[in-house]
Amino acid sequence: MTNEEKKEEVSFEKLLKESEAGTGRLEPGQRVEARIVDIGSDWVFLDLGGKSEGALDKKELLDENGEFPFKVGDTIAAYFLSSRHGEMLFTTRITTGEAGRNFLDHAWGSEIPVEGVVEREIKGGFQVRIAGDTRAFCPYSQMGLRRVEDSSEYVGERMSFMITEYGEGGRNVILSNRAILEAEEREKREALKEELKEGMRITGTVASIQNFGAFIDIGGIQGLLPISEVGWGRVDDIHDVLSVGQQLEAVILSLDWENDRVSLSLKATLPDPWERVEERYPAGSSHRGVVARLAKFGAFVTLEGGVDGLIHISKLGGTKRINHPSEALEQGQTVEVTVEAVDTEKRRLSLRPTQEEKGHSEGEMADEGDYRAYLQKTPASMGTLGDILKDKLARATEKKGKKK
Repeated sequence: MTNEEKKEEVSFEKLLKESEAGTGRLEPGQRVEARIVDIGSDWVFLDLGGKSEGALDKKELLDENGEFPFKVGDTIAAYFLSSRHGEMLFTTRITTGEAGRNFLDHAWGSEIPVEGVVEREIKGGFQVRIAGDTRAFCPYSQMGLRRVEDSSEYVGERMSFMITEYGEGGRNVILSNRAILEAEEREKREALKEELKEGMRITGTVASIQNFGAFIDIGGIQGLLPISEVGWGRVDDIHDVLSVGQQLEAVILSLDWENDRVSLSLKATLPDPWERVEERYPAGSSHRGVVARLAKFGAFVTLEGGVDGLIHISKLGGTKRINHPSEALEQGQTVEVTVEAVDTEKRRLSLRPTQEEKGHSEGEMADEGDYRAYLQKTPASMGTLGDILKDKLARATEKKGKKK
């Protein structure tokens, strides 16, 4: 044994003897907050208040890279294991036996979170192993804030839980991960209440996508980005525009802390296309557009995202009167239109079908010419109208004669 190890052993024994004299009785599994007063090669010594001190295996505090991230003066949470031969030993990992049972009982009564590993999916939820070998149950409704499509993704994960039910000496333990997450969200929400304002531009991450919109994580709480606020143009399938994990900038439309609702807009961060409509679509200009939807009074044509114009039903069908725009156009059809009028204040564009206007003009002439040609033409096989009438009269007279 080296001099340093001997000195450490003497120091360790001295600390434990002094701590035994000044501490109150601790139950196995009882949780304490203690300050690190000394760090040895194998042990970390904790100040329990007054002259009470304990020891903790240093290996338990190493991070995933094998580094020791603490220093003298830091405060850590630990659980009392036992007091043997004047030694008060602590741990950060509750395992089995009396310490485990006492720990769970203390965690349930004091509402202290516990860590557990999700072992497998069972009927109604998940089997979770906590405090070493204690098997507990977490219902589907208490796993996460929102139901996920593939619940098997939780299996094998180490997560934090609150004990919501504890009975039969630890043989009936019900857990909730959702309670942990909701508590975290409440804390973050309180902090964000002072920070967030309506109209503020924020950065967030797409957490999940629904048919009606997307939930955006904005630093611990989630806001709703409705599909109508994704862009200036019409969005039929939000999955074509957004993906889970995507980062974006959005503007806060409204904050309703009482109902836990934060509404966001991506559209508000994009240039308003109507600011340049007069320049891009002056009266008299012709453009190609797509029939977006049909209404009883006319057809809406999209010229670009967020810019729709209306062709009134009276301008459809040419010389033929129609009862509905569907008699002349189809949704999704590409058409050429001419701008008749622009009203930027009311965001209205009046359109007429360019091709149809030209087509009707030429068509009317063609129809009129065909009609006149038909009237002037004398079919050789039938003769004039007078000849036809004379022929019919003669046939009728001949039939009467035969009957007599």
